[in-house]
Amino acid sequence: MSSGIRAEVKIDDPPDCVVAQASAETSGRVDSVSRGANPSAPERVTEEFMLKAERYPDAFDVDAELSSIFSYGSSSVYRFERELGRGCPCECIEKHDCPVVDIRTQGASLYLTFHAPDMEGLQAIIGELRDRYATLDVQRLLQSQQDHEERNLVFVDRSTLTDRQTEVLETAHRMGYFEHPKRANAGEVAAELEITGSTFTEHLAAAQTKLLDAILEHR
Repeated sequence: MSSGIRAEVKIDDPPDCVVAQASAETSGRVDSVSRGANPSAPERVTEEFMLKAERYPDAFDVDAELSSIFSYGSSSVYRFERELGRGCPCECIEKHDCPVVDIRTQGASLYLTFHAPDMEGLQAIIGELRDRYATLDVQRLLQSQQDHEERNLVFVDRSTLTDRQTEVLETAHRMGYFEHPKRANAGEVAAELEITGSTFTEHLAAAQTKLLDAILEHR
């Protein structure tokens, strides 16, 4: 059985997503988004989304012309066309051959769910999204197991560590500082790094705090 990873990410106020723009303008919610391509115009895509809001403007101030298609009680369906290749969040994910399986919004926040084949593929996608969207937050990661159970994963962004903190962690791990019993003590790791024991402890504490913050935030 595949050990792929199901990921849900959140992007606050993405500047190039029409659906999120409409949701933000109405302080509404989108739970359904559909996309289709016209064979006669393969460079364009048509999107529809169902928006639920307290109020609807006569005209939306978004980066597309929205057409009202249908109404379901307090929800309305809108349609618009856009060019492919504009680099929206969905396209950033799908260029890695990972379809976006769920798109929804809450106000200005966009939530996307997709399946990455492995951790390397996930890191590539998350890395590109982080480069484009400073507000990216990894909400949840699930990995399927051979016994059909799911395992919660935590994505740790190594870029939050300084080069020195990364070097301290890698050296301490390589020398067995974290093993029980230890294969190397703090003094020996510090000597390998050519720093004082207090400096080693300071860098190690800072790095561990960042890693724990990431782990506990999404537990």
